Parts: sequence; structure tokens; C-alpha cells
Amino acid sequence: MEDIEYEINVLKKIVSYNTDSVTKSCYRECAEAIAEEAEKIGLKAEIYDARHKAKDGLPRPNVVATLDVGASKTILCIAHYDIVPAGNGWKYDPFTLKVEGGRAYGRGAADDKSAIATLLGAAKKVGKSAKINMKILATADEEVGGELGLGYLINDVGVSGDEALIVDAGTEILSIGASGIVSGTITVKGIQGHAGYPHKALNAVEGLCKLVTNLEKFKSFRENKLSKFDAPPGSYKPKVWGRFSVTMLQAGMKSNIIPGAATATFDMRLLPEEDVDKARMEFEEFISKVDLGDPRYKVELNISLSGGNYFTDPSLPLVQNFRVAIEKVTGKTIPIAAELGGNDGRYTSAKGIPTICYGPIRNDTNFHGVNEFVWLDDIKSVRDAICWYLTH
Repeated sequence: MEDIEYEINVLKKIVSYNTDSVTKSCYRECAEAIAEEAEKIGLKAEIYDARHKAKDGLPRPNVVATLDVGASKTILCIAHYDIVPAGNGWKYDPFTLKVEGGRAYGRGAADDKSAIATLLGAAKKVGKSAKINMKILATADEEVGGELGLGYLINDVGVSGDEALIVDAGTEILSIGASGIVSGTITVKGIQGHAGYPHKALNAVEGLCKLVTNLEKFKSFRENKLSKFDAPPGSYKPKVWGRFSVTMLQAGMKSNIIPGAATATFDMRLLPEEDVDKARMEFEEFISKVDLGDPRYKVELNISLSGGNYFTDPSLPLVQNFRVAIEKVTGKTIPIAAELGGNDGRYTSAKGIPTICYGPIRNDTNFHGVNEFVWLDDIKSVRDAICWYLTH
């Protein structure tokens, strides 16, 4: 643990800030603490606040800390300091880092403040011996989409690099892509009426139930779509596959009122290489052909979010050399695969920046749950893999 004393102290400091992504509390204080720490170890730190673009008018400070060694190549190393709400039932104070049994407990200890501590530790350890420039981006709002976080830095501020490493990730795979998403709502409209006179109404709930039953066919259609990229170990299928889920149902106001509208919320996951517009079109076409048994039913489809899928060519030097770095540090060859979820890599990849993902958030760390923790060994191994990559 002595070898990562610096990283633990940094993690202890930034975990103490309750940077709740819902309330946006402590964003400014945490960002300033990260920038101050970066400057202490010789980096140039700048804060770019997207507050002027925020509808709630609250601060969205994003830190860019640069290690410039005059190299021709720059890698963007990306993490976020916002967290999900802590919730109840913790055995320790979630905002006081507790180190015990090879673990460090705290909200954000894994997702994703350990990544920030790891990156600062790597920059401190490597210093001017790096052979490429390094920009540490510690961003806001990743947990709610990242538009005012990494999206703001990339699309508005114009932060750029030759390659990108998303450290909001685990140690099980070297990720070269992510599944994007198409999500939204489907509303079935009927005719509202008194429950004592159902013959005078058209029950939207019944219509929606028929539609949801039909969506099982579309779910099977999606599951037959397979990516050319491997899925993470232990997945349902060897390759990343298409997924579709109905996730929420909403209807009704009172027990004696037949509802005139009923809504289903859906989540459709894409393949890393899938064409988003084609996926949307396939879904729209399926919905348009569903027969609800009564022509008076009206169906409205609203897509609120789409895209975010991306992939990086696994043959690129970034991928192969970083895989070697991991092997040199851990003695293990880990699989190259794409993720079943999404991440902020969509912003860098959209700019043509080759993007990979590797970090200290192992699958068993209870991230987003109570008693979240990070393995101390993972902080060390990820830091050292980054150091190896920067110096070779």
C-alpha cells in the first residue's frame, strides 16, 4: 500500500466531496481540488465551466490537466468526478474513504474517482520521462450523459488529442467499443371512460398490453443481430448482440377510470458498428405494423435518445501497445472486446480519435450500489500500465 500512498490520499480528498450528479452538489469544490492537485505535481491545470449551457444554471466545471513533454502525440486520459446518490445502508460513511482488507470504500471510490487518482498518480510517477503528451480530463455529468462534461470539452472547448483512454472502465477486458442506445416511449391512445361503462370506452392499457406482447418478436429480432466484436467474458453470447427491453409502464389515474392513454418506456442497445438510423427505421417500421385489434387505437412513438455506439480498430497501435502494457504489468493477456453498455468514448470516437477503455472499476466493486469500493491492487496495476504505455 505504500507504493500507492499518494493515490489513496488523492482519492480520500475527492471522495469527501458529495458530487451528486442529481443535485450537482460540490462540483466546483471537487474540480478545484483536482486542479490544485494537478498543479502540485507540475501539470498545467485549466477549468472549463459549461454553466452557461446548463438549463438549471448550476456549475459544470471540467478540469483539463496537461503533461506537455513536447511530443508529437497526445493521449487524452478521461475520467469523471460526478457520482450517483449514495443511498442508505452503508457500513461506513460513504464520503469518508475507508481502507480495509485491500479495498478502499466510499461513494465514487470505484466509479470514477479512483480513475482520477490513478491518472494523477501516473502523471506524477512518469513526469518528463513520458514519450507522449498526456491530458487528464476530469469531467462533470458523465452519470447523466456527459453533454456538459466531456461533450462540452470536445465539442465546444475544442480539446483534442491523437488517441483517447477512457479510465471509467474495468480490468477484465481492454475495451475497443461500446453499445449505443435508442430509447424513448411508445404511447397507446384509446378512449377514456367510466369503469362501470367499459363499452363506451377504449382501454389504452389493454392496447398497450397487446403491443408489449408483440414486442417480444422485435426483441428476438434484435437478439439475432451479432457484432463482429467479442462480448465481455461471461456474456450471454460470444459476440456483442442486439438487445431490446421494455423498462417502464405508466397508465391510469384512478381505479374507476378506464385510461385513455398508456405508455411504455423502452431501451434498445445497438451493436458497436451498427447504423443508428437503420436501427431506428427498423423499429419504427415494426411499430407501424402492429395490429392492436381495434382501428381506433392510436400509437405514438417518441425517440428521446439515440446513438453513442462506436468502435476502434483492434489492429491499431494504440490497442496493441496498451495491451502489451497491461501484460507487462500484470503478467496476463486480457481479452479485447466491446462493452455491452455505453460510455463517454462516444464523444472522442465521433471526432475520429481512436478510443480504448481500461480502468480500476472491476465488476465486483459494487459501483452504483451500497458499500462501493475499489481494489487497491487495481489502482496500482492500472497506474503502472498507463506509466508503461507513456514511457515506451
